[in-house]
Amino acid sequence: MLILIIKMDSFDKYIDYLRFEKRMSDHTVTAYTEDLKQLESYCRQNGIDEEMCRLDSTTLREWIVSLLKSDLTTRSINRKISALKSFYRYHLKIGSIKANPMQKVHSPKSSKRLPKYVEESGMELLFSSDLFADNFEGWRDRAIIELFYATGMRLSELINIKAENFDLHNNTVKVLGKRNKERIIPFGPNYRNVLDKYLSFFEENQTEANKTPYIFVTNTFNKLYPKAVYRIVRKYLDIVTTIDKRSPHVLRHTFATHLLDHGADIYAIKEILGHSSLAATQVYTHTTTERLKSIYNQAHPRA
Repeated sequence: MLILIIKMDSFDKYIDYLRFEKRMSDHTVTAYTEDLKQLESYCRQNGIDEEMCRLDSTTLREWIVSLLKSDLTTRSINRKISALKSFYRYHLKIGSIKANPMQKVHSPKSSKRLPKYVEESGMELLFSSDLFADNFEGWRDRAIIELFYATGMRLSELINIKAENFDLHNNTVKVLGKRNKERIIPFGPNYRNVLDKYLSFFEENQTEANKTPYIFVTNTFNKLYPKAVYRIVRKYLDIVTTIDKRSPHVLRHTFATHLLDHGADIYAIKEILGHSSLAATQVYTHTTTERLKSIYNQAHPRA
């Protein structure tokens, strides 16, 4: 009988390993868990009567081939491969296996996708117009979108901001990023004005009954959740851009691209974004280069 991954005695310890030793985000832990459950389901459907940590490289490659034949993107498949590599490294570490079957499994090459971003004219239009209502909800929405654009922070970082995280004397905000790494991000006077206005509505509407430490909340003062932020961002970006992806992460890309366009040091951008390696930040140099090529080809008489 197949032993389900979710019922394995070591599974909880593996999850603790991801969270506390590897310091992976809840989002990544959930994704890795789902990936392993999908592999378990594949084994069950194909009559593979083997415990998860005992699977060989042949079975693992066959599963990956089946994924390649599906509608999944190469990026999604590589994420699943990363989940497997982490899983087997853990079992190798605790001594439950003697060899890592993923050593013989290679990730398929994925085509490089340049990050989508909103043009500066679009962001200027967004903040110079009367799109945001002059009430609690309108200033909250503006404070959210401007904070993404002013700091380049991640969605998970924004929704967990508390009042104590803002240093209004120095115009900085402290966030908790991936692998529980803290960083302090500066913001300018324009965002400070927006934040002050929002906080005045926030304090006016807050009562003892709905008191919360979180800054960004629903109309009923519950902590704001990811889908609500997605809806807020999409609602306003729909008005000023035609790019197909209009998400909080697009504002992070927009922040980095515009900084680079205006001569910011790439190492400084790396620190602000909280990237662990420069390679993750360098994708924005490709974006800038591609746009320069496009401008050159359109403008030069002999291009």
